[in-house]
Amino acid sequence: MNYTLIKDFMDLLQDFETEVLAFPDLYPGTIQGFKDWISDKHSNKQQNHSEEPYWEGKENGRTAESAISTLLVHLNRYAKTYSKSAILDSEFSTQEDFIYLINLKAFGEMTKMALIKKNIHDKPVGMLIIGRLLRQGLIEQTGSDLDKRSKLIRISERGLQIIEIQMKKIRKATKIVAGNLTHSEKMELIHLLNKLDRFHNPIFLRNINSDQLINKVYDEYSFKNS
Repeated sequence: MNYTLIKDFMDLLQDFETEVLAFPDLYPGTIQGFKDWISDKHSNKQQNHSEEPYWEGKENGRTAESAISTLLVHLNRYAKTYSKSAILDSEFSTQEDFIYLINLKAFGEMTKMALIKKNIHDKPVGMLIIGRLLRQGLIEQTGSDLDKRSKLIRISERGLQIIEIQMKKIRKATKIVAGNLTHSEKMELIHLLNKLDRFHNPIFLRNINSDQLINKVYDEYSFKNS
């Protein structure tokens, strides 16, 4: 039995399910939907990757990895400027405030640490945000029926109202961030970003000390020969 092929297929199916959840009207969760998704993906790759792209500094030996890292940092900063505009004159202090609320609205109540990890924050930063939202009455804290020592937090009615007031601006900001990408380009970008997220998230959750992080991850994965 070809276990490598099975693993590759399961990874592909996971990518498909992720896109179906995000865009249920585009690809139905059926065999035909899966076939259409595969066909579109193959077509997009032929169109978009027929030649290697140019990146700044390429002619001087700058690596693709360096360009990717820099572009991701730039895009994060661009997104933050639009988010800052979207929450101007609102009760939110930072973009993280409404992102925490949106996650609670989407996924329901959870522990503080679960919410902090979902937002890829360290505990001290996450606790500051949660404390601020509690003081503003945008979230509520309750005891857990399963673990009396644990506290669960959820979005409050006031939090839901404040989110709804800002959602029009927030939706505009997210559309601007996606820029001039076509629909197929957005789908391909989601696929690639999901793949990167699935790689980095388990590493982040291990809480490796900063002084060991790079060497440990580099040694564990096959970067040396790439």
